[in-house]
Order: sequence, then structure tokens, then C-alpha cells
Amino acid sequence: MATIFTQIINGDLPGRIVWSDDRVAAFLTIAPLTAGHTLVVPREEIDDWTQLPADLLGHVMAVSHRIGAAVKKAYSAPRAGLVIAGFEVPHAHVHVFPAWEMADFDFGRVDPDVPASRLDDDLKRVQAAL
Repeated sequence: MATIFTQIINGDLPGRIVWSDDRVAAFLTIAPLTAGHTLVVPREEIDDWTQLPADLLGHVMAVSHRIGAAVKKAYSAPRAGLVIAGFEVPHAHVHVFPAWEMADFDFGRVDPDVPASRLDDDLKRVQAAL
């Protein structure tokens, strides 16, 4: 069965897509650390980022770099956080989010109850910054 990320990328589940190309998609998470928290996901279902072919990993990181610059700009943040954890979904992905302090990296602080209207606004902000 396809992962939840593949289902979002393919349009089988709703998602707020901020970037899409033939190898990678990036979309807002529904449980963000900070506003604008985006997941960069290869279309190919590979569980562990260390198993990604080097060229695909390079592309994932290039897109993450671009998304990072966009979220910094969109939210006037001093930094863009980047985390590769990979325990939540068995599909490699990179978390990219605006960050103001180290506490912004604490996954115990994610907000699972963000109103859809705020996520819609976040989508517009990130897309405009790209």
C-alpha cells in the first residue's frame, strides 16, 4: 500500500503542496513545529534517507534549501530549521521550517490542531516567497 505521503503527492489525500517536480514534492505538514513547516519528500518510496541514491538525495536537499530560504523570508525568521528524523512515516522526508530558537526543533511541541484557515494562509505565504 502506498504511504500517506505518496497518497498526498498523487492527490488521493488532500495536501497543501508548495513545490512539485518529477522527483520531489513539498507540502505543509498538518502538525507543524512552527508556521510554514514543510515536508520535502521524494516521489520514490524509500524508507531511510541514507538509502536514497546520491543524485536524488542531492535534489531533495536542493529543494529543501530553496524551501528553507522561502520560509525564512515568509516569516522573517533568522534561521530555517532542517531535520531528517524518519520515524513517523516509512517514506524518506525532510522537515523544513522557520526557526527563532532551539526550542523550535522540539517535536514534542508540534501543534496537531492548526485551523485549516491558518494552513491555507501558510500555503500562500510560502508559495509567495518561492
